[in-house]
Amino acid sequence: MVERLRKAREGIFLLAPLTAFLLALLGLPLLVDLYYSLSDVSFDSIRSPTLIGFANYSKAIADPEFWQAGWFSLRFGLLAALVEVLAGLMLAIFLAPLLERRPWLMAFLMLPMMVAPALVGLMYRLILHEFVGPVPYYLLAWFGDFPAFLSNDNAFTTLVIIEVLQWTPFALLILHTAYAAIPPEVREAAAIDGATGFARLRLIDLPMLAPALGVTFFIRFIDSFRVFDNIYTLVGAGAGGSTTSMSIYIYQAFFKVGNIGLAVAASMLLLAASLAVLLAIDRLALVRRTT
Repeated sequence: MVERLRKAREGIFLLAPLTAFLLALLGLPLLVDLYYSLSDVSFDSIRSPTLIGFANYSKAIADPEFWQAGWFSLRFGLLAALVEVLAGLMLAIFLAPLLERRPWLMAFLMLPMMVAPALVGLMYRLILHEFVGPVPYYLLAWFGDFPAFLSNDNAFTTLVIIEVLQWTPFALLILHTAYAAIPPEVREAAAIDGATGFARLRLIDLPMLAPALGVTFFIRFIDSFRVFDNIYTLVGAGAGGSTTSMSIYIYQAFFKVGNIGLAVAASMLLLAASLAVLLAIDRLALVRRTT
């Protein structure tokens, strides 16, 4: 008992500096944001905000553009994360023999995610531009026509494809590591029992990869949901806010409209939704462990 108490005190002592640092780095700005979200504040009154209660939250919830941005971000995040995980899984399985013999090739496969998202947006804006872009030029030369990649009808699909092309290597990296960690003896035993390749994938690989698949999907969904850089540089908010994500909505409310209280209130609502999702996932994981 005494030894356990001593170890607990040592743990608290070792964690105290990190805890104090996180409280100072995250806790204080969070309190300031919470105060601003309850205040009437702009760039003119940022030093003397006036408390107005939950008016900013009510305004954000009643704003159709807020829900439109949330729906865009939700669709974008779910679709991009799903495609990235599926593509990363297929590539991890297909390239496993090659990467086992030449692991240095993984460095080249990671290159797309090394480019800044804002630069990716500018690059594809040039590539897909209807007047100077090489893709429309060759499509017009070969087929006599080309789709308007950045129009309202096609912008969402174009943005998802660009997001998938840049961030599928991230899913590949995690899933390849998890796939390579599966003991080969398990697959060999299944092959001896007569299991086909598809049966081994369905009964052995996928169940053992399930935690990695879930973590990868969650990370990519969160990152895609809050996307800002490449969308803003590629198409901006779009006509009628058709490509306005939650991050772009908050940016416009803060810097363009100058309503800091509304922008911070929207970000706090987004934070509350994220915490609710995290708590739900933690509860599901707890239920799974107990059963």
